[in-house]
Amino acid sequence: MSEQHTYRVIVRGTWDGLTDEAREKLLAEAAEHGLTSMRFTEEGSLSYEPRPLKHFSLRYEVVSDAADGEEMAGALAEDRAERTLRELGYGFRDLRSTVTDLDTMKVNRKSASPR
Repeated sequence: MSEQHTYRVIVRGTWDGLTDEAREKLLAEAAEHGLTSMRFTEEGSLSYEPRPLKHFSLRYEVVSDAADGEEMAGALAEDRAERTLRELGYGFRDLRSTVTDLDTMKVNRKSASPR
């Protein structure tokens, strides 16, 4: 069994070819998808600004084999994003991802300085 790593992935994209119905739904639900809704979850967390309704991001937590690396985690998250957006009936384009490996991330802690 290979080592598993946890990745936080942000998938960004642009709305494209939205139907009037999809646009109305996104605008009506915009308050639920603002800054306070941003979470990294397995199923993804959608966020966007309603004005202008142009770009969006989905945040995912992906657990994957460490040997497959960040590239695989990004591909898995982009696949999830495509599936989710298609199921919701939202047109999109230009998906790209940013990946952070939580297991290799260096944490800088402030040292206690003598006074």
